[in-house]
Amino acid sequence: MAAGYGELLRTRHAARLLAGTLVGRLPNATAPIAIMLFTRAEGGSYTLGGALAAVYGVSNAVGQPLLGRAVDLKGQPRVQLPAAFLSALGMLLLCLSGIGHPVLAYLAVVVAGLFTPPLEGGLRALWPSVLGDGDKVHRAYAMDAVAQEVMFTVGPLLVTVLVSLWSPAAALLVINGIGVLGALSVVVSEPSRVWRSAPREAHWLGALRSPGLLALLGSFFFVGVALGSITVAGVAYGDDHGKPWVYGVLMAALGLGALVGGLGYGARRWAGAPEPRLLVIVALLAVGYLPLLLTPGVVAMTVLAGVAGVFLAPALACAFIVVDRHAPRGTVTEAFSWLVTTFGVGSAVGTGAAGPAVELGGTAASFGVAAVGGVLALLVLVATRRVLTVPQVGEGAVNMAGASENDRIGEVEPGFSSGHQA
Repeated sequence: MAAGYGELLRTRHAARLLAGTLVGRLPNATAPIAIMLFTRAEGGSYTLGGALAAVYGVSNAVGQPLLGRAVDLKGQPRVQLPAAFLSALGMLLLCLSGIGHPVLAYLAVVVAGLFTPPLEGGLRALWPSVLGDGDKVHRAYAMDAVAQEVMFTVGPLLVTVLVSLWSPAAALLVINGIGVLGALSVVVSEPSRVWRSAPREAHWLGALRSPGLLALLGSFFFVGVALGSITVAGVAYGDDHGKPWVYGVLMAALGLGALVGGLGYGARRWAGAPEPRLLVIVALLAVGYLPLLLTPGVVAMTVLAGVAGVFLAPALACAFIVVDRHAPRGTVTEAFSWLVTTFGVGSAVGTGAAGPAVELGGTAASFGVAAVGGVLALLVLVATRRVLTVPQVGEGAVNMAGASENDRIGEVEPGFSSGHQA
């Protein structure tokens, strides 16, 4: 397992692109907690902090596919770096204006969210040109997704350290400054500078004209609902046991499970097309959420959270290849960005639904939202399995040494892993 990933990292440009993308995405990974801490430090309420974080999230969801389409049309450097600067300027405006003028605060987070550069989709578009071989590309999807799992765990911790050493405002500025440097590292690299999307058919729907991609996005909206609801349910479970640290333990177990599952899945070679395998993995994911309804003692609940996380990473990672296979030619960055957006919106919906569920039915009901999300994700895949079995001739078909999709359907491929935002 380690040898396979080590070989990838020794490939020219691979380590730099992976590290630059992860660093460049730190502002996005840490924005909700950083905004909330800043708002509270300025004397604002939890309601205002939550509203600002929500507006940032919605703006990010809107901006990702739009910027992804721009990358496909104009190239990476002309879009990614200006977007990173504008996003950082949005957070600078928030720090300078504070929350005394709410309109300015909301405007600042809208700018920061809307212009978050689509580095995640951009990296996945670059892997074929950097690695060439299809097996390596598939394993690279696993590697970058596992690394993101670590980032979404370490990022919030970094914010809290910066806040304790300086201030919430300083944390916002430092994190976003680091993010700009990460984006800069990516866009000045040779693969990013020379990459060009395949020629695309002019169509106002862009990547969304693919039925298979729409089916996948519908399913992973509900996967996002499940994951988003667990964050609220975990807080409620911790409150029930009178131990606030329990929430952190549950989230750590969920992340550890995802990390282990992703690494194990990425180490295997898988025969056949990924679409049927994705259906099986999502079924296992849905089953993994059901025992959480039992809400047993802390030790048992931690184990169940870890088990629930095991299939999340492979499900998301397998989706990367499905996106690549179903994205219409010339829309690969936009298609990956839509996956990020859909998952993020679903997560926000799950977070919003879990709150009332706690008040109406208790902690078990909030974990029930996760279970329902998992089941609905599976049902969408079952209902749309016919369109998913007929992939488009996507960007991957062009980049992977000119192989057609029909040539690739039965190939042997390794697995992948994932992070929290697809």
